[in-house]
Amino acid sequence: MAGFKTHITVSTAVGAGYAAGAYTLYDAPWESCVLAGGLCSVSGMLPDLDSEPGVPLREGVSFAAAVIPLLLIHRWQRFNLEPETMVLAGGLVYLLIRFGLGKLLGKLTVHRGMFHSLPALAIVGQLTYLICDHENPWLRVFFASAVMAGFASHLILDEIWSIDVRRLRVKSSFGTAVKLWGECWWANLLTYASVVGLALLITADPSPLPSTIRPPDEPEMIATQPDDRPF
Repeated sequence: MAGFKTHITVSTAVGAGYAAGAYTLYDAPWESCVLAGGLCSVSGMLPDLDSEPGVPLREGVSFAAAVIPLLLIHRWQRFNLEPETMVLAGGLVYLLIRFGLGKLLGKLTVHRGMFHSLPALAIVGQLTYLICDHENPWLRVFFASAVMAGFASHLILDEIWSIDVRRLRVKSSFGTAVKLWGECWWANLLTYASVVGLALLITADPSPLPSTIRPPDEPEMIATQPDDRPF
């Protein structure tokens, strides 16, 4: 299978193209493009969080612990939290992810389990959408899609590396990355239950969904081209 450096290199290239495309084609804010590109880059190692303790698990958990509290600031502001309270909440989230999530993943996951699957791809997108709270729902979709792109690049690379071109054969690992279900029934059940649960949370989220956004009524017709850019 592809190594850590290969995964990060490819996901970084995908993130750079993703950010450049959004900035060039849709005039997305450059700060958002840089953040989306970075999220895509780091997401290239997310599927390997189910591996044995090593670089992917250590770096992935550390990055998540540092960045997720920052991404939650918009959501906390909605609840009118005091700055001191947000600092305490951010510290608590950091500790839970940094020292709790890693151990939990080590005990509950196996390599090439449901972390390497299409439902897991959906889950990381859903989680990103919920975490990246913003008044513009299209930016939330933008960030969620960036994470999914990096995650997907990892799965696709693993499948490509499962094909031995020199010997013209398919390795036994083929099909274990891009899959809909695994061998463990309870892992399948938990994964799909998470997809459904997160979908319900998204529909119940107080922020408007992109499909519900409508342009304001204009008092009079303006002889200009309408601006359909999501950003």
